[in-house]
Amino acid sequence: MKTHASIDKKSILLAQAVVKKIDADPEHGGIVKARLNCQRWLKNGQSAAIQEWLQILNGPWEEIRSVLLDQSENGCRLRQSNPFCGIISNRERWKIYKEYQHHENL
Repeated sequence: MKTHASIDKKSILLAQAVVKKIDADPEHGGIVKARLNCQRWLKNGQSAAIQEWLQILNGPWEEIRSVLLDQSENGCRLRQSNPFCGIISNRERWKIYKEYQHHENL
């Protein structure tokens, strides 16, 4: 059964993978992709969460990184509308899910 805690844990694991990828890219291209995702989503309608992410994405990478990895209630809330989709591959995402499931079953 999925609980909020398990969803939040998977969310932070995915965020860690995104951060690792963006950290490895000297140009931090994932930030550009996240901005484009937000702009595309805004065309479908206004969202306070998307507007909030656009403000965050205008800051330096260190601050964006901190938001992605924030394990507070606010960090969990923001990750629910995380615009960093497409940064890690489907294969990488499923690997994280499988590893999480394996650890949960131990």
